[in-house]
Amino acid sequence: MPPTPIASPAGYATANAMAYADGDGNVAIVSGQQPLPVQKKFATAAPLAGSTSTTGVFGPFAPALDRSVMLTLSGTWAGTVKVVRSIDGGATRLPLTVAGSVWAQFTGNACEPVWDESESAATLYLDVTLTSGTLVYRLAQ
Repeated sequence: MPPTPIASPAGYATANAMAYADGDGNVAIVSGQQPLPVQKKFATAAPLAGSTSTTGVFGPFAPALDRSVMLTLSGTWAGTVKVVRSIDGGATRLPLTVAGSVWAQFTGNACEPVWDESESAATLYLDVTLTSGTLVYRLAQ
């Protein structure tokens, strides 16, 4: 489509531009080569945190989508901690697996990413089996 010429009676067109302050505080005109700077804000989920000296299932933790879930385990404890996932409000909880192998199962203190969720109905739980001690846990993003 050819450009539209300026129509009479005006012999000019008012130019409008979007700009922002660059790192030095100078005006920077937005263009294809210099796009408007934006910052992606991530949704946050309330952490699942606490401590226990007994066996049990703790949760739910409703992760924000497309962000890594970090698990921190500390304290002096013996036993097993598994991260399990549900898509039906906790009625059915399945262990996390990768290529059919157990994933996110721990027998000692840890601090690492354990899962990235992409399904909005999913919730995570900690399935804790303790034989002794006190476990301090935190599942967060």
